[in-house]
Amino acid sequence: MFGLLSVSMINLKRNIFCLKAAIITGCFFVFGCSNNYQEVQDLAKKKMPVDKATQVESYLSQDGIVKAKLTAPVMIATTVSDTPTTEFPKSLHVDFYDSTQKIQSKLFAKYGLYYNNKQLVFLRDSVIIFNVTGDTLRCEQLWWDQDKELIYTDVPVHIRKPDESIDGTGLTADQNFSHWTIKNAKGPINVPDSTLPSD
Repeated sequence: MFGLLSVSMINLKRNIFCLKAAIITGCFFVFGCSNNYQEVQDLAKKKMPVDKATQVESYLSQDGIVKAKLTAPVMIATTVSDTPTTEFPKSLHVDFYDSTQKIQSKLFAKYGLYYNNKQLVFLRDSVIIFNVTGDTLRCEQLWWDQDKELIYTDVPVHIRKPDESIDGTGLTADQNFSHWTIKNAKGPINVPDSTLPSD
């Protein structure tokens, strides 16, 4: 009986010792993971260089010809792996020029995000474009493809011309906003007179 009790007590002490050892080892792993996680976070921050500039003025040119001028109060450039971006968190304004350097259209947005490798700009929040003929586009989101010199969206759009108003969902246009196609148009649309001349 005593032998069995002493064996049981020894086993109990051994189990308690193993349990304590497991708890202490677990604590080391937990603290170790916590420290490693923090180190990973710090390392990630170090690998994401951020450049911030204020009162930005930038020009877009192709073949030596200035196509557009961008101004913004704040610009934040971030390099994350192979997807560098340039953010305009406090609005931006773009003037688009023709081949004679005359302004053809103006663009405003409260927020912009440029994907450097793709030459794509995502615009949102009170996007407005107007051209020299008096056409005005308003929408909440718009993409600007600098390579193709196109602007497009799939969200509701509102176009105001000097003599008519057109609403719809979706639009494609050249970046000067001189030629545009509206999808799913609604509202009165003026159609040119197609009467054939009489002989």
